[in-house]
Amino acid sequence: MSFTLADLDARVATRSAAVPSESYTAKLLQSGIERCAKKFGEESAELLIAAAIRDHKGTTAEAADVLYHLLVLLRASDVPLDEVMAELERRTAQTGLEEKASRQPGTGV
Repeated sequence: MSFTLADLDARVATRSAAVPSESYTAKLLQSGIERCAKKFGEESAELLIAAAIRDHKGTTAEAADVLYHLLVLLRASDVPLDEVMAELERRTAQTGLEEKASRQPGTGV
């Protein structure tokens, strides 16, 4: 399979420029960041439930929804996917435990 997160991000970008009555993505973005964040939260909760009950098909479908809604939320927040990927790349230069220890105490950052 060759469909990537970057491909999905490009599709979200294209659809965000459409007329909201013709594009769910454009409609979400027009509704504002709060609505985009709420949808991401809802989809995340659905993913957690599907995973907890070991529903493979549901987990797959909900994970796809989470990725889509994450990209919409990033777009609403003016955070390019490239910046997120660069942050992930930076973090992989060390172990997860080292990276977590390097964060400022109590901030999660």
